[in-house]
Amino acid sequence: MKNILLICFKEFKGYFVSPIGYAVMALFGLIFGFGFYTATRDMVQLGFRAQMMGQQQPMSVNEQVIRPLLGFAGTIMLFLIPMITMRLVAEEKRTGTIELLLTSPIRDIEIILGKWLGALLLYMCVLGMSVINIAMLFMWGKPDLKPVLVAYLGLLLQGACLLAIGTFVSTTTRNQIVAGGVTFFVSLLLWLLSWFTAFESTVLSKVINYLSIVTHMENFSKGVVDTKDVVFYLSMIFFSLFLTSRSMESLRWRA
Repeated sequence: MKNILLICFKEFKGYFVSPIGYAVMALFGLIFGFGFYTATRDMVQLGFRAQMMGQQQPMSVNEQVIRPLLGFAGTIMLFLIPMITMRLVAEEKRTGTIELLLTSPIRDIEIILGKWLGALLLYMCVLGMSVINIAMLFMWGKPDLKPVLVAYLGLLLQGACLLAIGTFVSTTTRNQIVAGGVTFFVSLLLWLLSWFTAFESTVLSKVINYLSIVTHMENFSKGVVDTKDVVFYLSMIFFSLFLTSRSMESLRWRA
């Protein structure tokens, strides 16, 4: 456990030695902030129009602002996660430090978990920037807290899943750009699978739809924790990290 934590914090600090950590946080903050402004502006305008027309429409901050915003946050992360994972192992292979790491008295699983947790820690920091905007809604309104917490849990699991996939991809190449591009392609494919099978009801289409990360995020966005969704994300994380361990094992043999 000590080795895992050491590698984790080393990777986390490494993001802020280079511009990657700052760039990811700045991009997310800028884009999410714009989405927050747009969502709150539209809600206020809708409220004014309803008052002018003499309508007393109950307005839900959770449904009209928070839920779309957190769904938007998941979409933003689809583009930023490849930036987080592309350097994890590819950079070590490019600089030649992977040989030192593999020949050190550290097990492969400790290296993998340490690097993955380091990336997950940065992901949580980036995601945490959205809390600043959401907290403003609690200061000036009375949204329901439970669905918000459940939605953040879903974003955390979804991000951990894509980060695990990105970690595996990073072990297969020494080029960071290639690692980032392939991770984005795989993440986008998992994102779009539900669109491809939206109007089909065959067994194959149901299986493909089940593999979509969007399908399993829907319940979380509604404030519902379903065991099958949690199991899906945990299974994807385990499978991706398992593939990463096999890839690291082949690197050790070649080293």
